[in-house]
Amino acid sequence: MAPGTKASLVVGVVAAAALALSACGTSGGSGSAQSAQPVKTEIGTGEGQVSILGWPGYVEDGSNDPAVDWVHPFEQETQCKVSFKPFGTSDEAVTLMRTGQYDVISASGDASLRLIAGQDVQPVNMSLLKNYPDIYPFLKDKAWNTVNGVNYGMPHGWGANLLMYSTDKVTPAPASWSAVFDDAAKNTGKVTAYDSPIYIADAAMYLMAHKPDLGIKNPYALDKDQLTAAVDLLKQQRTHIGEYWSDVVKEVQAFTSGSTVVGTTWQVGANIATADGAKVATLVPDEGATGWSDTWMIGSKTKNPNCAYKWLDYIASPKANAQVAEYFGESPANAKACELTKDPNHCQTYHSGDAAYADKIWFWTTPVAECLDGRKDVKCTDYSEWTKAWTEIKG
Repeated sequence: MAPGTKASLVVGVVAAAALALSACGTSGGSGSAQSAQPVKTEIGTGEGQVSILGWPGYVEDGSNDPAVDWVHPFEQETQCKVSFKPFGTSDEAVTLMRTGQYDVISASGDASLRLIAGQDVQPVNMSLLKNYPDIYPFLKDKAWNTVNGVNYGMPHGWGANLLMYSTDKVTPAPASWSAVFDDAAKNTGKVTAYDSPIYIADAAMYLMAHKPDLGIKNPYALDKDQLTAAVDLLKQQRTHIGEYWSDVVKEVQAFTSGSTVVGTTWQVGANIATADGAKVATLVPDEGATGWSDTWMIGSKTKNPNCAYKWLDYIASPKANAQVAEYFGESPANAKACELTKDPNHCQTYHSGDAAYADKIWFWTTPVAECLDGRKDVKCTDYSEWTKAWTEIKG
């Protein structure tokens, strides 16, 4: 779900060509992307094992909570033994996946294009996955999971990066991201922001609305001047930041203690904070929001492709998708999952199936040199440049 903070984007000639195919925003064009393996035409007998990289909470086998287990039913159904390694950031995920030791990965949009570009994942024949037709249409064929018309995985869960504020300390209630940018001085030292280079997109999104003369059309497609403007805004914000966060539980603790009163969060963070007694509220501000849509992808070097395909289909099945979404705190991708959540209000809380709500979200997409907004007359800044900029912002 969350983006990374350490590794740089290294793009070779072949990788750059692959990324160029994704230059048109929310969906690929036509043709095919290169891959280490041909696209499968059928799912055969499982190989008996599958190694999975994923966000903590995505691959639960009952060891953390005996009541939370969707791994063992998969193993019993497919005879594919699961080995799981969690990661903490998208950059860590990319680094691990590039070792070729893992069959499957849950990749957020700030990681998926890097994996595609590096040929670390392979195209997926979605027609082999019986649960794919039930995935919400607004999650399909997007820039973070599809390149040049070729699908690279199964959409899984999604959500928005919300503005959260303490209702007893931030008045009047904010309606704009100005609460953490131009008006951050009102709560100096108690403002928080997500600790990642991808957060630069939040500043760019804000500038889209408030400085249209910059010409930003997509917050993940910034030329050097546009990146400079976003960096300058974030440097101004930096003077008012109490702490950056990457662990949502620690962020919630800061809101509960009062050391933080306004900043970005996820819906699950708001739920935890409310359950802990914190007086907080969340919203998607007037400018919209960034967010994530995770994709289950298959390694290009996998020796267990059948079990990998079986996992992609299983984890997106209604029951499993409902379990993950509810345990993790996100919207499921499968529409039928909403019928199986323990909390009957879960999908309403997370706006599942709400295409209009999803349309307000700029889902994380890896910044690349080929401008994602379709511009051909300039070169956009890539993730490595964002990483350097983030280091400069934080000082």
